[in-house]
Amino acid sequence: MSANSRLTIAAHALAWIGLYQRQGHEVATSEQIATSANTNPVVIRRLLGELRRAGLVESRRGVGAGWSLARDLESITLLDVYEAVESGPLFAMHRTTPDQGCVVGYGIQPAMQGIYEGIEETLRRELACVTLADVLRDVLAAPR
Repeated sequence: MSANSRLTIAAHALAWIGLYQRQGHEVATSEQIATSANTNPVVIRRLLGELRRAGLVESRRGVGAGWSLARDLESITLLDVYEAVESGPLFAMHRTTPDQGCVVGYGIQPAMQGIYEGIEETLRRELACVTLADVLRDVLAAPR
């Protein structure tokens, strides 16, 4: 299984837009952001669309088209971003019901559900403590 990078790419896009705006630019294009993330602009546009629906970015059409932050980086947490781009729970149960006649098949889902709920709660609590301003500060402080 491969890891999901949607949160990372979305945080990358927001931090990039925030830095770009701090440098005096009004809007950023999905092509500019995609170049930094080394991904397709379509991927960036889809994520930015989800971030726009969550009220984290705004878009402008026509002349001067592009994306801008709807809120300051200081007021956007990684939890805000996570909730905007990740759908569903972090972990899932079996796609089909396990054999209920088997002791493990019968008890695995209730046992795992409690564990997963605790992990999800911890994840949310940790993400809520980190703003995009924190992320950008760490990005800018990283050795090159």
